[in-house]
Amino acid sequence: MTAKEGASQQFARSELPTQLLTPWEITYGPDDYLWLTEEGGRVVRVSPLTGEKKIVYTAPDYSQGHPSECCQLCYNPEIGKGTLGLALHPDFLNAGASFIYFVHSYNNGSDSLHQTRFKICRLEWDHAKEQVVNAATIVSDLPTGYDHLGGRLMVVRQGGVPFLFLSVGDNGVSETNFPGCYDPDSLNPNNKCQDPVFKSGKIHRFNMDGTIPSDNPLPGNSFYTRGHRNPQGLMYDPVKEVLYDVEHGDRTDDEINVLKKGMNYGWKQVRGYHTDINHPGEDHYVSSYKPHPGIVGDQLVEPLYSWCAVSQHTASDNTYWGTVAPSDGVYYGSDAIPGFQNSLLVVTLKKGKHSHREVYRFRLNDEGTGLAPSTISEPNPKKYFTDDEPLNGRLRDIAVSPDGRVIYLINNSGADRDKIIVYTFDGAASSAEPVTVEPEIRLFPNPCGDYINISCSARLEETCVYNQLGQKQRIYTTPAGINVSALLPGAYVMWLRTADGHVLARRLVKN
Repeated sequence: MTAKEGASQQFARSELPTQLLTPWEITYGPDDYLWLTEEGGRVVRVSPLTGEKKIVYTAPDYSQGHPSECCQLCYNPEIGKGTLGLALHPDFLNAGASFIYFVHSYNNGSDSLHQTRFKICRLEWDHAKEQVVNAATIVSDLPTGYDHLGGRLMVVRQGGVPFLFLSVGDNGVSETNFPGCYDPDSLNPNNKCQDPVFKSGKIHRFNMDGTIPSDNPLPGNSFYTRGHRNPQGLMYDPVKEVLYDVEHGDRTDDEINVLKKGMNYGWKQVRGYHTDINHPGEDHYVSSYKPHPGIVGDQLVEPLYSWCAVSQHTASDNTYWGTVAPSDGVYYGSDAIPGFQNSLLVVTLKKGKHSHREVYRFRLNDEGTGLAPSTISEPNPKKYFTDDEPLNGRLRDIAVSPDGRVIYLINNSGADRDKIIVYTFDGAASSAEPVTVEPEIRLFPNPCGDYINISCSARLEETCVYNQLGQKQRIYTTPAGINVSALLPGAYVMWLRTADGHVLARRLVKN
């Protein structure tokens, strides 16, 4: 598929046959596998070539919350829970550093007094056995609430030393959208985002063993930056050592921020750029800001970029708001895709009147702290894969292959299934050439008995069937069709590769 704007680059779109269950994180590991988190406290490992999936760990203490924690006054009354960010140790392939870190909800209370919290768990991976051999909690009692969980995890080297960064949202519900959730409103945790004493609304920084670094902004405090609403994404340029976040705004001002140690990003008093004055009182707050006396150089910091930097929309239907709900992104430092080098690639969740579920490419300046100039012929930012929105759904996360040629996306909901979407850059394609049309394909009968037939407009070279765990099933090709008699009744995915390079996935149901 081509980009909708400009169509200056071409990509071949395909899908892995992997069956995913509410995925949240995807990262390309140094072992040449894709690592993901799924609902229920699961960590999974997927082959980027075949899509074969293996569940490598399920947290035994994972918690879905408890009815006693519900708030019937909130639009989303259930307490925040889930399986969120994942990161691999930068020396993952080396002995003594084969660690997987991920975030999930658990019960920090008792059976009679449930208290949902989040934790960071560290898993030790045995490469020879291809299994987890040890699990330990390294950070516990991380907050939750009724909304805005944050939850992205990233390992970042600073000065050659690796640190673990975690984004934590404000955990509150926006009063302008859903008043009455807190009585009084002062109990809303989003009031505490700038207060270092509270963990909500912060980017936190830990040593790799979960302890607090001695050079954090405040002694004994894990916070690195503060004043964030819902920072769902983290990105890092390892050469210039620049760290970024993407976060959801309220009715306006989704943001990309350059994260500077100890600084204040303003939520909820300041939204987006300091000069747009699109929220009552923020101009006075900016002009009269008093730095925290215990934080060296403390100041309010403007975003690198703000979506929907306009006055607050009064419509109650959020599809009319200009926000795009950026979920995560990745720093792209390769030169494999012309025009992408030194860029941030950001995925979005929201389909609205003025927004789509797509990939934004932001070209950075040489320092990485601002955007390169935008022109009519080369807009900045630029949007990609917009035409594929019905196929792709809500784009939750993004990863890039080591050679920079392949972009992997995951969705959760909004499409036919939760899946891994693959865009491979076709360097030989000319921007003037038409887009390659995906072959027409039909499985019949479907549901089927012992045999299923395939009608395809292109020559097929390979067919495989996978169950819902991503495990390859045994099938046979015969003159009567594909023999699936060995399959148990249920739903499967048939993976098909054509002679012209398309990789297709279709749902198959066995009676």
